[in-house]
Amino acid sequence: MKKDILVKEAMKTNPLMVAPTISVFDAAKLMKKRKLGSVIVVENKQPVGILTESDILRKVVAEGLNASEILVSDVMSTPIIVTDPFISIEEAMKTMGRCNIRRLPIVEAGKLTGIITHRDITRISPMLYEICREWPGMGEGDKSSLVDQIFSGKCEDCSTLSTTLKLIDGRLLCEDCIDALKYQ
Repeated sequence: MKKDILVKEAMKTNPLMVAPTISVFDAAKLMKKRKLGSVIVVENKQPVGILTESDILRKVVAEGLNASEILVSDVMSTPIIVTDPFISIEEAMKTMGRCNIRRLPIVEAGKLTGIITHRDITRISPMLYEICREWPGMGEGDKSSLVDQIFSGKCEDCSTLSTTLKLIDGRLLCEDCIDALKYQ
């Protein structure tokens, strides 16, 4: 009988976290020191975005901006898609492919507990490398897969920080606001 490998077994724990108010330069120095390609941006202990090497290159360096004068919140990718640690690696890979992302923050009981990356998955199963190479083309133009995803960030109605936002009618809403819509 085949046993699925869970994200919890392969994820990196203690991901590098930064506040949205630090400079991109300071975040980049931390990334260099820890030899990482990204940092999770947290506010009130809730993940609200991710800053990647690509964000820094495309939104700061290529624009000729001074990284010491730009805040992480100005260039981070947000909202972010998150998942729980008890899904299978295969399901994580599918989520990453559908959403065209290479990093998947892990949230358990409302708390950021880790991150799993494209590289982590291919390290576990080199055979998945061929599938992962096709990720950029998967799901292009298909926004319907976002409806089933869980996001982390601020609710667009009440501005509450949440790790369980859902896309409802084109807006990211927390569970309370979704419940309120049901009773309107």
